[in-house]
Amino acid sequence: MDMSDVVIVKSTRLKSVVWNDFDRIKKGDTCVAVCRHCKKKLSGSSTSGTSHLRNHLIRCQSRTSHALPQLYTPREKKKEGNLAITNFNSDQEQKKDEVLSLVNFKLEQDHMKEDGVTYVHNSFDQRRSRFDLARMIILHGYSLAMVEHVGFKVFVRNLQPLFELVNCDRVEADCVEIYLKEKQKVTEVLDKLPGKISLSAEKWASLDNAEYLCLTAHYIDESWQLHKKILNFVAIDPSQTEDMHSEVVMTCMMDWDIDRKLLSMTFDSSSTNDNIAMRISGRLSQNRFLYCNGRLFDVRCASNLIFMMVQDALAAVNGVAEKIRESIRYVKSTQAIQAKFNEIVQEAGVQSQKSLCLDNSFKWNSTCTMLEAALEHRDAFCLWPEKDASYTMCPTDVEWDRATIITSFLKFFVEITNVFMRNKSPTSNLYFPDLCDVYLQLNEWCKNSDDYISSLAATMKTKFEEYWERCSLGLAVAAMLDPRFKMKLVEYYYAQIYGSGAPNRIDEVFDSVKTLYSEHSICLASLDQDMAWQEGGSSGCLPRDSRDRLMGFDKFLHETSQSEGTKSDMDKYLEEPLFPRNAEFSILNWWKVHTPRYPILSMMARNVLGVPMSKLTSDYTGVRMLDHHWSSLNPATLQALMCAQDWIQSELEN
Repeated sequence: MDMSDVVIVKSTRLKSVVWNDFDRIKKGDTCVAVCRHCKKKLSGSSTSGTSHLRNHLIRCQSRTSHALPQLYTPREKKKEGNLAITNFNSDQEQKKDEVLSLVNFKLEQDHMKEDGVTYVHNSFDQRRSRFDLARMIILHGYSLAMVEHVGFKVFVRNLQPLFELVNCDRVEADCVEIYLKEKQKVTEVLDKLPGKISLSAEKWASLDNAEYLCLTAHYIDESWQLHKKILNFVAIDPSQTEDMHSEVVMTCMMDWDIDRKLLSMTFDSSSTNDNIAMRISGRLSQNRFLYCNGRLFDVRCASNLIFMMVQDALAAVNGVAEKIRESIRYVKSTQAIQAKFNEIVQEAGVQSQKSLCLDNSFKWNSTCTMLEAALEHRDAFCLWPEKDASYTMCPTDVEWDRATIITSFLKFFVEITNVFMRNKSPTSNLYFPDLCDVYLQLNEWCKNSDDYISSLAATMKTKFEEYWERCSLGLAVAAMLDPRFKMKLVEYYYAQIYGSGAPNRIDEVFDSVKTLYSEHSICLASLDQDMAWQEGGSSGCLPRDSRDRLMGFDKFLHETSQSEGTKSDMDKYLEEPLFPRNAEFSILNWWKVHTPRYPILSMMARNVLGVPMSKLTSDYTGVRMLDHHWSSLNPATLQALMCAQDWIQSELEN
């Protein structure tokens, strides 16, 4: 075409973003689109559409090679150094209905280097980018409405003009699709597990006072790795009966088909949860799904127990804590008062390295920190009224003394809580010694000569003993499965806790261990028979219901087939020396290595060590709050986002 008399068409009707990269020219009745990067001419007729122009931009080597460097000034290039700008390319052979994994990016190696900046060949995939956006929202808890924010739209348009923006409904549907795909993966994992599953149930709240129940599965996989996955996040009505709440839990378990695989459930301590646990345990016991007649099923959260005792301590110290809080506010009210107080600190000879600070009412450990610092400045506070008549909120000597003792309680609970949080793989064997120490400490506190303090200790001890009666067996069994301690740790602590009654208590634990071992040996024998039947094909196979009726025969066969003098693997385990204690010890790795030597006991260890004895988070608040971005979503979408977020985070961590 002769370009001498062409006219560049500038029309407000050209709204597609592709015209940012093309000039539309006209000669006579013919319209042509000229690429600004490679000068290639394509049809620019209004009847031709813009798809061919988009396709050209994707393939345009000149645009890829030369347009990107223009985004960086020489100053920026020097500052950034070797900056890699990558565009992830989806596998073009992948099925269009498949949700792409966040962690499975494929990079094209066709790239070039220029001025220390690396560029990767660009191949754009709308669907891939759409699901990347949805996964980003899920992973980081962003608001779904962000896709309709003006700032987000401008950012995306400038970053990738080819991306077709989606609305809130579209991204919500994409998030749900991701959830369904991920749920299928989790279902397959749970179906193939070699051991039992334990559940924890935790209540969440939202800013509008709605309540939710979060069910999380805890298990040890075939590689002896401890996992936890949120299975359900369902809205509940607090006015409903415990029976209805138990039905919600049972429905969730049956939906995942894990009711036969359940070993235990962990709840917070409350009368409501008592009834829920009893109903679920009763249902499962009818079908003989639970070990030890369900004695290991009902577990209470150890961190929730600590939190309840902390609340008792905070209530007891509340009056003096408020005086201390007001005293600190007064000190910090002006620079002149702060300077005057510093002089009094010097005069009183206070040597504290702690700075006075106010606590956060939502974090009880911060109250302990505030009280500790104030107690070290006690002499200065007591001297201050003589120097400043305006200071009238100083605690009395009795209040200071009681605050000292109660703060020592709080400090002890902070230390125990830190132990619970410290381990990234909190197997159930870790809790027994620390909770025994709590029991012994409560006994000592109850002996205090101050009736106010001894009464507080007695109140906390009552809560602890309710917990201990319910959970001590599971704690002791888990401790026995630690090769560094075995039954010796139980004997050591029970002698201190129960005195002359310790032998009977130890025998109860050991009898339960033997019962649990026997049940696992029968289960393993049944599994071996199932494998033999499967390998033998259909000939000679008994129907499934016939095998179930012969479970008693399996037990009889196991008991009578043991020749006299043959030691079980539990006998060998308990007779062998304790494994040396060291900081690098991993109990899961130990059982992984020793599974061939202790086949039955290792099966028992896999189940028991995976029981969640605590559901503690790192915020010390004792409550979980739903982010305000997701609080207003419908329950089905909220569950999809909460579960998918947990699963994707686990995938990235692993």
